[in-house]
Amino acid sequence: MIFKRYRSASLILLWLAPVCFLALFYFYPMVSILTLSLARSQGGLLTPFISALTSPITWRVLSFTFWQAILSTLLTLAVGLPGAYLISHYDFRGKGLLQALTGIPFLMPTLVVAAAFNALLGPNGWLNLGLKRGFGLTSPPIHFSNTLIAILIAHVFYNTTIIIRMVGDFWSHVDPRLGQAARMLGANRWQAIRRVTLPILTPAIAAAALLVFIFDFTSFGVILILGGPRFATLEVEIYYQTISLFNLPMAAVLAIIQLLCTLGLTIFYTRLIRRLSIPLALKSHQVTQRRLTSPRARLVAGTIIILLFALLILPLAALAIRSVIRLEPNRGEQTVMSPGFTLDFYRALFTNSSQSIFYASPSTAIAVSLGYALATTTLALLLGIPAALALARDDSSPVSHSLDAMLMLPLGTSAVTLGLGFIVALDKPPLDLRSSWLLVPLAHTLVAFPFVVRNLTPALRSIRPRIRQAAAVLGASPGSVFQHIDLPLIARSLLVAAAFAFTISLGEFGATSLIARPEYPTVPIAIYRLFSRPGDINYGQALALSTILMVVAGAGMLIIDRMRIGDVGEF
Repeated sequence: MIFKRYRSASLILLWLAPVCFLALFYFYPMVSILTLSLARSQGGLLTPFISALTSPITWRVLSFTFWQAILSTLLTLAVGLPGAYLISHYDFRGKGLLQALTGIPFLMPTLVVAAAFNALLGPNGWLNLGLKRGFGLTSPPIHFSNTLIAILIAHVFYNTTIIIRMVGDFWSHVDPRLGQAARMLGANRWQAIRRVTLPILTPAIAAAALLVFIFDFTSFGVILILGGPRFATLEVEIYYQTISLFNLPMAAVLAIIQLLCTLGLTIFYTRLIRRLSIPLALKSHQVTQRRLTSPRARLVAGTIIILLFALLILPLAALAIRSVIRLEPNRGEQTVMSPGFTLDFYRALFTNSSQSIFYASPSTAIAVSLGYALATTTLALLLGIPAALALARDDSSPVSHSLDAMLMLPLGTSAVTLGLGFIVALDKPPLDLRSSWLLVPLAHTLVAFPFVVRNLTPALRSIRPRIRQAAAVLGASPGSVFQHIDLPLIARSLLVAAAFAFTISLGEFGATSLIARPEYPTVPIAIYRLFSRPGDINYGQALALSTILMVVAGAGMLIIDRMRIGDVGEF
C-alpha cells in the first residue's frame, strides 16, 4: 500500500509541469479563440456545426485530407525505412554528413521548400532548362506545380528524416543475434524479418508514422503553394475561412473537427503501442553496426544513398546554386543563364536599400532564431523527460492513456487558430505575454514537446525493469536510478529528441508569423518578407537567406551527431 501511494505521488509530480504547461499555453488559448469565434455565429451555437456537417465542401476537404495524408505517409515509409536500415546497420565514411543533410528538409519553411522545387522542377528550373536546351523545346516539358505529385513529393521531402532518425536510432540498438537465431532455427530471411525484426520495430515505426501522418494531415503551406487552388486540406480551409471570408464560426468548427480527428488517431496509437512495446536487451553500435565490405552491401547502400540524395538533397542543392546565378529572359520564351556566378544577392542582404528603421539584418534574424531554438529545446526537454518517464512507468491506467493522447493535440492544431488564440488569451496579467520574447519559444515548445516525448518513451519502455529493480534493491533512490540507469541508456535518444526540438523551432513559421515582434524576426519570417516583395533582387535575397538557413541547420545537426562519441549513451 505504501509503495502504491509513493508510486502515485511520483507520477503526479512527473505529470505536474507538462499538464500545467498545456493547460496554460494550449487549452486556455484554444478555448478562448474558439469561444470567441463561435460567439459570432448569428444563428446560435449549433448553426455553424450543422452548416459544416451538411456541406459537401466540408466532406470533400475532409476526405482529401485523409487520403493525401495516408498516401504521403506510405510513400514516406517506403523511402525512410531503407534509409533507417542503412543508418542503423552500417558504419561508413560520410555517414554523419548524410544524416545531417537528410535532416535539413524538416526545418525548412514552406516557402523555401516551394522555392527549392521550383528551382529544380519549375518552368525555369534546372531540369526544364536542361531539357529545353538539349531537345530545342520552347516550353517546359515538366509540369510540377499545382499537381498532386508535387504535394506527395514535398511531404516525403519534409518528413523522411522523422522515419530515418526515430526508427533508425531504435533499430541501431536491436541485437542482430535475434534474427540470426531465427535463421539458425530454420526461418528464411523474410520469415525472420516478419516474425522477429518487424514486431520489435513496430512501436518505433508506429510512433514515427503517426507523427508523419499528423504533419501530412495538418499540411498547410505545401498544399497552398505547391498544390494550388484545386486542392485543400482542413488546415487550408481554416485559413481560407478565417483570412479570406472572415467566417470565424465556420473556421472554429473546422478546427474542432481537425482536433477530434487528431485525438482519435492519438488514442488509437497509444493503445497500439502499449500492446506492442516489448522490453529488450539493447546493444551498442559496436555490436549492431558493421562496415560496408561485401559488393552486395555496397550496392544496396549506394542505391539508398542515391535515392535519398535525389529526393532530399538535390532540391536544396538546386536552390543553393540558384542563389548565386542570375537567370535572365532571352529570345522569347527561352531562358538562359548569365555567364559566371554572382554574390550580389548575398551582398544585398546586408544593405538597407529602403532605409527603413524597421530593417533587421540577416545576422539579427539568425541570432534571434538560434536564441528561440535554444530556449525551445530547453523547455521541450524539461517538459518531455518527466512526461516520457511517467508514460514509461505507468502504461496501464486510463489517466495515463488520456494524458498520452492529450500530448499530441498541439500537433493536430491549426497554426492560424493557435496563433490567434495566443493573441486573444495572453493579453492580461499575470499572462500578459503579447509583447514578451517568451511567447515565440512557448509556441514552438507546443510543437516540439510531443516529439521529445514520442522519441524518449519507446527507449524508456525498452529498458528491462529488472535493471531498475536491482538498483533499487541495492539502495538507489528513484533519482539515482534515473541518473545512473535511465539517463545513460537513453542519452542517444535524448540527443535525437533535442535535435528535433531545435530544428522544429528554427523552421517554424505558421504561428510565429502572427505573434513574433517585427523588430525581432526569425529567419523564416525574414525569408517570407523577401519573397513577398516584387523584383529579382528580393527573390534572390530570399534564396540566399534560405541557403544560409540550410547551412546553419546542417552545421547544427552535424554538431549534434558528432556529440555522440565514445560510449556515451551506448547500451
